[in-house]
Amino acid sequence: MAWVRDWVRSSPGTHIWLLVIGITSLVIASASEGLGQFLVHRTSSNIHQLNEHPLPSLLISGFWIERPSSFLLYVVMFELLHANVERWTGTTRWLLTVGGAHIAATLASQELVLLAIEGHRLPRSMTHVVDIGVSYGLAAAAGLLTYRLRPPWRYGYLAGVLIFFGIPLLTGATFTDFGHAIALTMGFAAWPLTPAAAEGLPTPEEHGRDPAGPAAEPPPERDPESRQER
Repeated sequence: MAWVRDWVRSSPGTHIWLLVIGITSLVIASASEGLGQFLVHRTSSNIHQLNEHPLPSLLISGFWIERPSSFLLYVVMFELLHANVERWTGTTRWLLTVGGAHIAATLASQELVLLAIEGHRLPRSMTHVVDIGVSYGLAAAAGLLTYRLRPPWRYGYLAGVLIFFGIPLLTGATFTDFGHAIALTMGFAAWPLTPAAAEGLPTPEEHGRDPAGPAAEPPPERDPESRQER
């Protein structure tokens, strides 16, 4: 259908990411239990893998999910969050936000695990913990999408997001919950990357001036393209 094709074309990064996750999920689903466990550990961004293969583990871990049966749920979440954010901000800004959040949240959460191991609050086996998935990127997209909604819908959505990520953080938080909180905060902090931030620049009318009026001061010279999205 034409509208499906147009939707996919308007958010190519989201759907390429989904396609790769679909392929890796099929690999996990068709693999033996031993091979499946090997793959999720080998592609994890845990302390061991970050020490051995820092860049590959950071990147590859974002293309796998531990339970292939959850794939359809991720499809829904990607379409609601990633696709809408990518269409609104553009692929480059979307990728910068969610990719940066995935990397930062992964590094920060694993640093917390390392500190807990060194403080004897976690067993040393946690250096090999399975740490794969796409939830950090989803948390960042959820935060950034807040600015896409208009009041009063924005406030209800924001309350729901804070409750969803806040309750686990306040009730026996795991390193993953801390990672979600970091990624969500980075999504909120990405406001300057949004078209709404550019549209919020002061205009002559907001300063009480009529650029076309005879008594108006000459507007400063500016590039006619300067008001486009940054």
